[in-house]
Amino acid sequence: MVTRPLITVLGASGLIGSSVVAELARRPVRLRAVGRRTAVPAGPGRPVADVETRSVDLSRPGLLAEAVAGSDAVIHLVAHLDGAGTWRTTDGDSAAERLTTGLVHELADALRPAPATGRPPSTVVFASTATAATGPATAYERQKSAAERVLADATAAGALRGVSLRLSTVFGPAPAPAADRGVVSAMARRALDGTPITMWHDGTVRRDLLYVRDAATAFTAALDHADALAGRHWSVGSGRSSALGDVFRTVAATVASRTGRPPVAVHRVEPPAFASAADFRDVSVDPAPFRSVTGWTPRVPLHEALDRTVAALAGTHGKDLL
Repeated sequence: MVTRPLITVLGASGLIGSSVVAELARRPVRLRAVGRRTAVPAGPGRPVADVETRSVDLSRPGLLAEAVAGSDAVIHLVAHLDGAGTWRTTDGDSAAERLTTGLVHELADALRPAPATGRPPSTVVFASTATAATGPATAYERQKSAAERVLADATAAGALRGVSLRLSTVFGPAPAPAADRGVVSAMARRALDGTPITMWHDGTVRRDLLYVRDAATAFTAALDHADALAGRHWSVGSGRSSALGDVFRTVAATVASRTGRPPVAVHRVEPPAFASAADFRDVSVDPAPFRSVTGWTPRVPLHEALDRTVAALAGTHGKDLL
């Protein structure tokens, strides 16, 4: 009898994690979903995978090794969120540095195969950021870059096969209690509440927006092509950048079409004190190298992804769109 491979998803109850779990649940694997909250695969029908769920707070030292024990592959999606639920961090934030960089060090140690076993190195697919290569770098970007280097070094040493995916801005609906706290959903919620959508700039700042289901299939594609991808970072995005002003006006119009109310206003406000240069930086992503190796391509057009997101937030057959 052939033993099914064990794939562990860290951060399985988050926005991307819940979609990755749903994708992997359709495969004949053993699937371990690790998150602060219990993560149950979403989607129609019963899972094909043998699914195990674990509720683990990986911010507590000493719990990672047990969480990934025996894994043939690990998808690392753990993110540091501040009290407001955002990714922002500052230099000297030890909690953020531990979750972003420290856990990757621990993974390399925990997954290192013992010489006597002859076991091949495990695969680690790490969620990095598309802005890791841009500057001036924020603390968050520096921590992601440091984690990428740890994976690259561990791959070179034969401890694991590390793949870093530099993701563009991911958005979309997720099963409760996960939520997208990013800018697209935040503005959609404002519009649904009848509140004007606000921008910290004139709306010309551009972002590459990637629907969450497309992000999830990028991770499964990376698993399938780990040999060719290992030891490097790869940009993953839609390949199209959009002006945020246009995106927000589309969100306002989409909400209006569902509520029957006039579109809310979209206007500029003064940025808060915690805004950084990264908030005003254009971001474009070229996923062609990743596509050439894996064949992956995003499937959901932006207008459809925005409509699905608004529908889910509005509670209109949103469950069917996850």
